[in-house]
Amino acid sequence: MARGITDKGFLEIQTPILTASSPEGARDYLVPSRNHPGHFYALPQAPQQFKQLLMVSGFDKYFQIAPCFRDEDARADRSPGEFYQLDLEMAYVTQDDVFAALEPVLAGVFEEFADGRAVTQGAFPRIPYKESMLKYGNDKPDLRNPIEMCDVTETFRGSGFKVFAGMIEKNDKVRVHAIPAKTGGSRAFCDRMNSWAQGEGQPGLGYIFFRDGEGAGPIAKNIGEDRTMTLKADLGLEDGDAVFFVAGVPSEFASFASAARTKAGEDLDLIAKDRFDFCWIVDYPMFELNEETGRVDFSHNPFSMPQGGLEALETKDPLDVLAFQYDIVCNGVELSSGAIRNHKPEIMVKAFEIAGYSKETVEEEFGGMYRAFQFGAPPHGGSAPGIDRIVMMLADEPNIREVIAFPMNQQAQDLLMGAPSMVPDSRLKELHLRLALPKKATAGQGNESQE
Repeated sequence: MARGITDKGFLEIQTPILTASSPEGARDYLVPSRNHPGHFYALPQAPQQFKQLLMVSGFDKYFQIAPCFRDEDARADRSPGEFYQLDLEMAYVTQDDVFAALEPVLAGVFEEFADGRAVTQGAFPRIPYKESMLKYGNDKPDLRNPIEMCDVTETFRGSGFKVFAGMIEKNDKVRVHAIPAKTGGSRAFCDRMNSWAQGEGQPGLGYIFFRDGEGAGPIAKNIGEDRTMTLKADLGLEDGDAVFFVAGVPSEFASFASAARTKAGEDLDLIAKDRFDFCWIVDYPMFELNEETGRVDFSHNPFSMPQGGLEALETKDPLDVLAFQYDIVCNGVELSSGAIRNHKPEIMVKAFEIAGYSKETVEEEFGGMYRAFQFGAPPHGGSAPGIDRIVMMLADEPNIREVIAFPMNQQAQDLLMGAPSMVPDSRLKELHLRLALPKKATAGQGNESQE
C-alpha cells in the first residue's frame, strides 16, 4: 500500500503523537503534562490539522501509515483504542483528483490479496448521500445486494390502506419506502419477514406478493388492483416476487429499512459472493440538527469545504448546505472518510459560527491552522483508508480483533499487559492529579491534592 502511494509521488512524513484536542467526533485520550499542571495533551484522533499545515507549507503530496487514537466503544469492524490508516493529503486538487489517486491504490491492494475474488474495475461508482439513504437505508451500502429501495409515498396517498394514508395526511414528513424482493413471492416468506420485523421491535412489515398476474395480501386488497399493478410495473417486479413496505419519518426508520433490505437479500440468496464492490458516497450535508439540543452541529468533518463556499453559508438554510465530503465503502464497510478542505479563514470562521463556535474559540482551538490560512493556502483535500479494516476484509474475518496482533477486549482492556492500570500515588502527585472515582469503584489509591 505504501509502495503504491509512493509511486504516485507522495512523500512520507510522520506527524506528532502528543498534540492538542480536536473535535473529530469521538472522545480524546488525554495525557497529563507534568511541566504544565492542569494541562493535557491529546493523542491524535487523526493527523488532520498537521497534514493541512503541510499543504500550506509547500508539500503537495503527503502520506503516512498513521496511528489514530479514539476513546470509543468496540464494534465488529472497530477496535477500541487505536487503529491505523493510510493518511494522505494533496494540494491543488479537486474531489475528482483525490478519487483518481486513491482508486488504483486500493484496487491494486485488493487485487493482489483478493485470492481470485473480483474487484471493482475502473472508476468506483459515486452515490450521493441522499440517494444512498433512500436506496439502501444507510451511507455504507453493500452493493453486492441488488435490492434498491424507493419512495412510493404517492401510491399510498389517499389510498384505501388507511394506516399509511392516515400517516401521510397527518405529517408531511412521512414517507413510504418500498423494499423489492425478487423471488420472495410466497406467503410463507412474507410471513417470516413479518415475524422477523416483530422480533426487531416493529409492529410488523407490510407486504404484497405477486402470483397469477395479481397482487396478494391485505395491502394489495386495500389499495386496489390499479395501484397494485402500477406499483408492480414501477418496481420491475413479476409473478413470484414480493415487495415490503416501511412507513414513517425516514430518519427514524432508515436503520430498520436497511436491516430489512439485508435480511431479504440474505434469506433469498441474492447477495453476490466472492466480490469486492467499491463505491464513493458523496455530497454529504455540511450540518445536521441535534434532536436532543436543537442545535446545528457539523455532520461529518468540520474542516470540509462547503459546496458554494461562503455564499452558501450566508444565504442558505444550514441544513441545505452540502459539503465536499466523501466516504469510500466496500461491501458495506466504510473504509475511509475524506474531504476537500476548507482553506479560507473567513469560511472557516463562518462554518464554525453556524455550529455554535465563536471566532475566539476557533482562534484558540485551531490557532495554528487559522493563522496559517491567513497567509494563503492552496485548495487541498485527502482521505485516510483504515488499514485494519482492509486487512479484515481481505482475510474474510467478521471481527477486526482477529487481524490485530494484540487486540483489546470489548471493554478496551489489554489483559496480557494489564492495561489500563492504576498508578502509584507518587505518580499522581507529580502530575498534580487527584482521582474522583465512581462510588462503585475502589479508589484504593490516588487521593492526592491537585494543588
